[in-house]
Amino acid sequence: VAYLCYSLFLTGFVYPVVVHAIWNGDGFLSAFAENPVRGVGMIDFAGSGVVHMTGGATALVAAIILGPRIGRFHDEDGNLLDKPHSFPPHSVALQVLGTFILWFGWYGFNPGSTLAISPAGYGDVAALCAVTTTLAAASGAVSSMFTDTLLGFIAEGETEYDLSMCMNGCLGGLVGITAGCSVVEPWAAAVIGVIAGIIYVFASKLLVALRIDDAVDAIPVHFFNGAWGCIATGLFAAPRHTALAYGATNCGLFYSNGNLLVNEILGVGFVLLWVVAVMTPFFFALNMLGMFRVDPLEEKVGLDISHHKGAAYDLSEPKKEDVEIYASTHGKVEKFHDSA
Repeated sequence: VAYLCYSLFLTGFVYPVVVHAIWNGDGFLSAFAENPVRGVGMIDFAGSGVVHMTGGATALVAAIILGPRIGRFHDEDGNLLDKPHSFPPHSVALQVLGTFILWFGWYGFNPGSTLAISPAGYGDVAALCAVTTTLAAASGAVSSMFTDTLLGFIAEGETEYDLSMCMNGCLGGLVGITAGCSVVEPWAAAVIGVIAGIIYVFASKLLVALRIDDAVDAIPVHFFNGAWGCIATGLFAAPRHTALAYGATNCGLFYSNGNLLVNEILGVGFVLLWVVAVMTPFFFALNMLGMFRVDPLEEKVGLDISHHKGAAYDLSEPKKEDVEIYASTHGKVEKFHDSA
């Protein structure tokens, strides 16, 4: 019920205001306005701020009010753990598969935001979006994995490669390029992706240090890299691409004045303030009504069992006697007893 209420409230009251302000021609930050602010408005082509940062900021507010999972930062007596407890994923293989599915879908998300392909110039914009999306995703995956590996080596002297960090870094790169995919050069997309991967790693560790429990690292991926994507657009938007996609002469700080960068920062601030102002009292109300969190026993048992008529994964072992019978009938008695 709480999820339904939050989904309706978010899509009915939060997103529409952000979309109108940045994407509608009458919006005060819109790049499509007749007289855009500072001559260019805010460029957020496919939604680093409008879509991802809005959702990520909502997740941040929710995570703070909801509190951490049982056993994440404290033991059963409420004492702070020396090291936060990590909950391993069910399947890293499925996580990798899901990441590649999302990456593939992003080609509809970013190039598809041109909304047309046949008019002159639209195909060029869509093609650039596809190239920059690919480069940023790959760069984010590599930079996040090696950044995490380097930090681990410095701290523990061990060289380990974390696929979860790699996959979330890939998503961070995708989020980071979403705002400027139509206006940055390919080399800039790679730079944006590299920085996005690094931002993801440090943002993830920052949340742990602040004892904010984000089970899937949605906040580092969507909130932090959504903000970075907007700011990066204000830095790297190239004149020829900005003119083709938006007909604007003002572009990134590295090419012209800082008008676009100021607008991007204003947009980031507006999204953050609006989401916090609207969603904070809403989540507090859900929490006060006892609707926001399941009881401790349900949390320990798992929502698959309490809400969905059974566990999603059968983790029970076969009976020992059945294994012994199978082993004896297949000539594997000694092997079984050796492994046991």
